[in-house]
Formats: sequence, structure tokens, C-alpha cells
Amino acid sequence: MVKQRISYIDPADIADVEMRDEFERCRTRGTPRPESQAIRAHVPSTFWSFAKTWQTVFHEGVADHTIKELCRVFVSHSVKCEYCGNQRSIQSRTKGLIEEDYFDLLNFEKSKRYNARQKAALRYTEAIVWDLECNDKLWDDLYKHYTEAEIVEIGYFVAITMGQQRWLKTLNIDHHKVLAGTDASMMPGAETAELWQMHKSSATYWAKDKKTSRPD
Repeated sequence: MVKQRISYIDPADIADVEMRDEFERCRTRGTPRPESQAIRAHVPSTFWSFAKTWQTVFHEGVADHTIKELCRVFVSHSVKCEYCGNQRSIQSRTKGLIEEDYFDLLNFEKSKRYNARQKAALRYTEAIVWDLECNDKLWDDLYKHYTEAEIVEIGYFVAITMGQQRWLKTLNIDHHKVLAGTDASMMPGAETAELWQMHKSSATYWAKDKKTSRPD
């Protein structure tokens, strides 16, 4: 068994009404789901720093939310953060992203699924995650499709996402452990604890794919 490294704070033991309300939002809306916030809740200022950043930069902000969602899951697949990589933004679903849009992210350059605008953001994300060269072509493509404000927000969001995911990966936290009983923001096939375990053990589980590694 994989050992969890930091305990969860039980939301029932929290006296702060606003913090309990945020846990309820995590339970019903996800991204983030309750487990990661139950770790951050050891330090309320850390809890709120992440919650407010995630709300204003990911759920809100100046850049297209669906673009940021693709970048978020690209990070997950790159660093193999299974906790984050199996979540899906409800807002992105309502704005048109479908499950197949997540399948080919690490092959985005050759894939026909993504348009030029999406590829420009994914190329930017890839460069940040893997410390690749940010040449003139990369920046020309970014400026073709995005304003400076959008480029700033996407870059900041990717940096926050990468740091959080690399950290959460070290903690061995898992889904359906805190405020269990809802499928908020879980990917199809992982809506319950039982389905989640089956999904992780399946031959087609994305984290088993050897291609999820640093690009050549």
C-alpha cells in the first residue's frame, strides 16, 4: 500500500464558516476536490491563498477557461500527477470540451484535434514545464492568438499548476477520501471509489502510458 504523507484535516472539525463553505464548494464543484484542500487546511492562510488564486486565475480571469483547462491537464500528464490528472473542470464541459479532448495532449503537435490557438498555449505550457527553448516562433504564435494579459495569465497559471501538482504527487493523496459521495469534477469512469480503483487498474489508464514523460 502507498503511504499517505500528510494527514487530512476533517472539515467537520473546522470552526470557520467560510472555510467550511469552501469545502462544500469543493465537494459539489471540484477543481480542486476536497482532499487537496484538506491538506492545505493545516495552514488556513495556505488554504485561502490557493482557493482565491484558483478562483480568480483558473475559474475566472482574462484567458479562455477551456485553454487553461487543457494546459492544466497537460501538466498533469507530463508530471504524472494522478490526483489532478483525473479531474475535469465542470465549466470546461459546459463550454464544449469533451473527454476525447484530453486524450492526445502530449501528442498535441501532431494531433489534428487541437487548433492553432490551442497548440500555441500548449507549446507555451510545454516550454514552462520542461524548461524548453522559448524561441521567436513560440512567442510569435502566442502573440498571434493572445493578448499580453492572456499570455501573462496562462504563464502564471501553468507555473502555479505545475508547482502544486509536483507537490501533491509527493503526498500520495487520493480521491473519494474527504467528503466522499459526489463525483464533482471526476473524469468519466472515476465517479465513485470503486470505479476509480477499476479505472486505475485498467490497461488503458493514461498514467501507465510510457509516453507521459519529458519530450525529446
